[in-house]
Amino acid sequence: MPLLPSLESETYRAARSTHWDGVAGRSRASLGRYYRQRLLSVYRELIPPGSRVLEIGCGRGNLLAALSPSHGVGIDLSARMIDLARTDHPGLDFIVADVHELGLEGQVFDFIILSDVVNDLWDVQAALARIRPLCGPQTRLVFNYFSHLWSGPLRVAQALDLAQPTLPQNWLTRKDLNNLLELAGFEPLRGWEEVCVPLWIPLLSGVANRYLSKILPFSWLAMTNFLVARPLTPPEIQEPSVTVVIAARNESGHIEELLSRIPDMGSATEILFVEGNSTDDTYEVIQRAIQAHPERSCRLLKQSGRGKGDAVRLGFSEAKGDILMILDADITVPPEDLPRFYEALASGKAEFINGVRLVYPMEDHAMRFANLVGNKFFSWVFSWLLGQPVRDTLCGTKVLWRRDYRQIARNRSHFGDFDPFGDFDLLFGAARLNLRFMEVPVRYRMRRYGETNIQRWRHGWLLLKMVLFGARKIKFL
Repeated sequence: MPLLPSLESETYRAARSTHWDGVAGRSRASLGRYYRQRLLSVYRELIPPGSRVLEIGCGRGNLLAALSPSHGVGIDLSARMIDLARTDHPGLDFIVADVHELGLEGQVFDFIILSDVVNDLWDVQAALARIRPLCGPQTRLVFNYFSHLWSGPLRVAQALDLAQPTLPQNWLTRKDLNNLLELAGFEPLRGWEEVCVPLWIPLLSGVANRYLSKILPFSWLAMTNFLVARPLTPPEIQEPSVTVVIAARNESGHIEELLSRIPDMGSATEILFVEGNSTDDTYEVIQRAIQAHPERSCRLLKQSGRGKGDAVRLGFSEAKGDILMILDADITVPPEDLPRFYEALASGKAEFINGVRLVYPMEDHAMRFANLVGNKFFSWVFSWLLGQPVRDTLCGTKVLWRRDYRQIARNRSHFGDFDPFGDFDLLFGAARLNLRFMEVPVRYRMRRYGETNIQRWRHGWLLLKMVLFGARKIKFL
C-alpha cells in the first residue's frame, strides 16, 4: 500500500512544482539538446508506434509525442509544463498530477516511461506502487536515470546555464532501483548504459554513444542508465492449450516414438509435423502414424521452403494452441521434459523458455567438441547482447506464447529473414519485446537414427554474421 503523504513530502512536492513551473518558460539548455535527442532514438527502438503509452514526468510532452502512441497520456507536477504540452501536442492527453497520488483507474498501458524522473521523486517505492494498477501482464516499465558519477559535472553545467536546473536529486544505483521494483511487485528484466559523451562532437559522439558506452571500461563513464521491468501478475489463461511443432526431415525412424512419448499438456495438446525435402519416406511414415493414433490431435504440413527455421515459421503460423513449443524430431531432447517448459510459461515465471543442454552430463558422442565450444561461445555473446542469461542458444527446444510470437512475426523485418534454424529469429524477436527469459535444463541424448542436418562450419560462419547483425539491431542502438 502506498505511504500516506506527510507534511514534509507535501512541502517537497510543492517546491518541485514551483521549480518546474519556472523552468517551463525558459529556452531549452543547449547542452541537453543532443542528450535528449539520443534518449529519443533509444526510446523509439524500445517502443513501437501505435502503443498505449503513459509518461510520468512528461514535461512539455516532446518525448511522448515523438513515440506516436495510439493513446498517449502525460503526467507532470508542473501546471505550466502541462499547459505548454497541451498547446504543442493537442492529440495527446496531459494531466497535472503527482505520481504519488495518481488516479487513471481502469486504464492499462503497454509502456510506462519514467525518463530522468526517479532522481526527482520523494518516494520511489510509493510511486511505483501507484503505477502498478495501470499495468497488464505485457506492460513494460522503461526508466532512464542519471549516474551518480555525473552529479558534479551536471552541477557545473547548471551553474553555467548550459544544462536544465534541478533541485537536490536521488542518486540511485541499478541495485537500488531493482530492489525498489521488486518491493513494488515488478521484476527487472535488463539494464544498460547510455551516453558517455552528452555533447555533439563530430565523429566522436556517434561512435562513443552507440558503441563505446556499451563496452567496459567506457560504460562506467555513461551519463544515464536504462532499465526495463515487467509487472509480476498471474497468468491470463489458467489452463492454456499447447501446440508442439516438429520439423521433420529424414526422420522416419523417430516418428512413431515421438507420438507415443509426447505427453498431454494443458487443456489440449496439438502435435503439428512439418515435413520438407526428405530423401526418405518421412512424409508417408507420418501419415501412417497419424492414422494409427486417432486419440492424438495431430496434423501434417508439407514445407515448400527449406531449413528448420522456415519449417518452424510454417508450423507456428498454423498452430492453434495458446503455447507454442518446438521439439526436434531426432529425440535428442526427451519429449517427457516438455511439461517442465509448460509449467514455467503457464505459471507466469517467464515469457520465453529456452532449453539448456549444458547442465547435465551428456551421452557419449551426443555433442562434438567443436559444437560444444561453439555453443559456449554463442551463449556468452548472446547473454551480453540480450541482457539476460542465455546459456544454450542452439538448443532446439524453445517455448513461448502464441500472442508473443505473432508480435515477433510482425517485427521480423526489423532483423531480416536469414536464420535457417529459427533459434535466433526467436531470440532476437523475444529480446526486442523485452520478454522474460528462463532456461530449463534437459538431458541431451545421442541421435539414434539418421544424420544431423547441421553443417558445422558453414552454419557457424552464418551465425557469426547473425551475431554482428543482432548486435547492431539490439545492443548498439
